[in-house]
Amino acid sequence: MSDILKIEGGHPLNGTVTISGAKNATVALIPAAILALKGEINIFNVPDIDDVESLTALLNYMNVKTESDEGGHIRIDVSGMNYMDLDHPAATKLRASYYFMGALLGKYKKVRMKMPGGCYLGPRPIDLHLKGFEALGASVDFSGGWYNITAEKLIGSKIYLDVASVGATINIILAAVYAEGKTTIENAAKEPEIVDVANFLNKMGAKIRGAGTNVITVEGVDELVGTSHEIIPDRIEAGTYIIIAAAAAEKMTIENIIPQHLEAMLSKLVEMGVKMDVGIDYVTVEGMQPMQAVDIQTLSYPGFATDLQQPLTTLLTQAFGSSTVKETIYTERFKHCTELMRMGANVQLSYAMASITGPTPLYGTDVVATDLRCGASLVIAGLIASGVTAIHDVYHIDRGYDSLDEKLTRLGATIWREKEETSH
Repeated sequence: MSDILKIEGGHPLNGTVTISGAKNATVALIPAAILALKGEINIFNVPDIDDVESLTALLNYMNVKTESDEGGHIRIDVSGMNYMDLDHPAATKLRASYYFMGALLGKYKKVRMKMPGGCYLGPRPIDLHLKGFEALGASVDFSGGWYNITAEKLIGSKIYLDVASVGATINIILAAVYAEGKTTIENAAKEPEIVDVANFLNKMGAKIRGAGTNVITVEGVDELVGTSHEIIPDRIEAGTYIIIAAAAAEKMTIENIIPQHLEAMLSKLVEMGVKMDVGIDYVTVEGMQPMQAVDIQTLSYPGFATDLQQPLTTLLTQAFGSSTVKETIYTERFKHCTELMRMGANVQLSYAMASITGPTPLYGTDVVATDLRCGASLVIAGLIASGVTAIHDVYHIDRGYDSLDEKLTRLGATIWREKEETSH
């Protein structure tokens, strides 16, 4: 039985919210930890999200011991680790389980796993990951729903990514840390989460240079050992709360953030007329002011993040004029628009693009979170809509936002959960 998230709109938010560790870094750091040959790994600032639970279940399945403390600290002990084929239900539940491909291939020169799951955002092929593994000397076979990847040994190579993919960049790094010689990844993705993973591996003894630029080199090493690492703040969660503040707050401070990671979005909000004070590690927003329409195009980092496109669409329904949102990363990422239209939004959809005309009042109704960031956009809509919004399939939101209900309640939102009644 799943939960329904209910929000009564129209309650202005006030106060301070603290951002958790980055989901997109965490889901790569946990698989990366198994590359250690000895010693204990301590990861701090781990967000309390369902994806972490799934990844921990996979570690335990391979006889890796994990302990979690309050406050987001995970201790990982790989000393008893056994290689296992990954047909565990947790592997098919989240897409980021594919990072175990690179990590297991790197450590054991073999991996056999079922197709990874996650949010459906249109085609998200992993062929770039597989091409990278093949360039390092692995053979890849896909049959009967299983990926079977093996190598006698991995040898450093020059790899050019046709698309600057975050997943492929990280996965190739994970496979390459134990490869013989030097691996060069060209047209690498530049996201801050990649830098975080590279910093973590370097602390363990890897030799990775150039993370955060479009050329990354990895010199193979013989051994990685345990270390301690604190995860960077989640720029997507931060961006979501900044948008929430612009939409629904009188005055709200978002703290534990790295503003440089959000420059593309912050400049768009300034263009809209949102009043903000940007500090070293916080942003204070005076929200609910008149806003102007803007045009947005999603791009890989440092451009406008595709993960913030959906939350921002909700804000644009409240801006004066006509805005367009062009999606260059996941062309089908517009399911939230259909849900927003049910609430009264004026949105026209065409291929990989939405046109939003505002401001329009939104009205609470039953909507469905079709994916994680669609869920975030509907939460924002619920906060500003009149009446009660009921969001179904809330498990998508729980996969990626740490303690969303509690954080919003502390800011003054009226938000609660009810059990979905199953009809027979």
